[in-house]
Amino acid sequence: MYQIDFEKPIHVHFIGIGGISMSGLAEILLKEKFTISGSDAKGSDIVDNLIAMGARINIGQCAENITDDIDLVVYTAAIHKDNPEFAACVAKKLPMLTRAQLLGQIMNNYQYSVAVAGTHGKTTTTSMLSQVFMEADVDPTVSVGGVLDSIGGNVRVGSSPYFVAEACEYTNSYHAFYPYISIILNVDADHLDFFSGIDEIIESFHTFAGNLSKEGTLIVNGDMDCLPRVTRELSCNIVTFGMKDSNRYYPTDIEADEQGHMNYTLVVDGRPQERVHLNIGGTHNITNSLSVIATADLLGIDREHTLAGLACFGGAHRRFEKKGTLGNVTVIDDYAHHPTEIKATLATATHTPHHELWVVFQPHTYTRTKALLEEFADALKGFDHVIVTDIYAAREADTGLVHAKDLANRIKEYGTDVKYFSSFPAIENYLLKNCKKNDLLITMGAGDVYLVGEELLGK
Repeated sequence: MYQIDFEKPIHVHFIGIGGISMSGLAEILLKEKFTISGSDAKGSDIVDNLIAMGARINIGQCAENITDDIDLVVYTAAIHKDNPEFAACVAKKLPMLTRAQLLGQIMNNYQYSVAVAGTHGKTTTTSMLSQVFMEADVDPTVSVGGVLDSIGGNVRVGSSPYFVAEACEYTNSYHAFYPYISIILNVDADHLDFFSGIDEIIESFHTFAGNLSKEGTLIVNGDMDCLPRVTRELSCNIVTFGMKDSNRYYPTDIEADEQGHMNYTLVVDGRPQERVHLNIGGTHNITNSLSVIATADLLGIDREHTLAGLACFGGAHRRFEKKGTLGNVTVIDDYAHHPTEIKATLATATHTPHHELWVVFQPHTYTRTKALLEEFADALKGFDHVIVTDIYAAREADTGLVHAKDLANRIKEYGTDVKYFSSFPAIENYLLKNCKKNDLLITMGAGDVYLVGEELLGK
């Protein structure tokens, strides 16, 4: 594998530079004085920001974009061999790295690198930990899969030995990471267009955990049934967190304030500690925060800074993000696109003041919708009103094996009020006519469903 020498900046070309993760890596290299070029299918604010920083970016992908002065090419899992730029790179015999391989090499430059993994909660936890690092003034470098207001985007380049990044299991990309600390938040069945099932997913997380050296530490959710399989034969230090008192870090005296924000007493090694006040809701965010506290403790960060960072963290964009109010209807946007995540969002919404709960759900990928149809219906039935949009294809082609109407029909069998619409304008018109005073409206999914809320709010 090609190895970057960060003491000798070169010209790196990114195929698909506009993605949230690719753009972050490009920004890190730009600030390390590398020459950056790239291409993407369409323009965006992210692309414009990189251009303003000095990157040369082409809209549209063609062989001519691969110029003779390029030293290294980085590409994502979404780029296939028939991509004209990929094919041109092969023909020119240029060194090539995947996005994950590049991130792994960047990570190796930092003494205290933290990789945050898990089927759910990676972006929130990475953002939460970043907030704690900044509260402690340790000047971290951050790569997060969402927009975090406190760093003004999805990446921050610091000048210290601290680095925190998301570690995604899709295509086993996180197997390229060898961090100082690994966090595993949870392990669930997802990305079934790549994994054959939960057993293969568990093995994938086991391999990820095994990348830690004897000096490294795995901070892992001790409530998982698969914990013994994930941690078997590991030589690293292991610290557990979770809701059960069998964990090293766990909560007691849990309360939600009038805004739905969670508070609890921290217990470490069986001994009650400080009261923890979160600025976000949801029991799942209690476990997320426990992993952050465990990480900060391991790195010697003063607990005072940790608690202050958690108290001021208001969430990442698209994670139960309040978009505004329409009349007396509160509009929330959330990235949940898996049944487990939907249930967590519903629990958070339940503790948020409201009259009736509305959700506009956009299923994400045909594979996931087909495989988890029953689980999706079961999770969504808890809302008062459900609107289902067409499936967001993302990287997939429509096989005709599943349709959004199938999900709507299954939800209807539970007795829940559900409607299917094929267009966003139709959804917006229906909501304007039917949402009432003090209702809570959530746009939900990993695609572009957030546009419904933004259009209603006139954004």
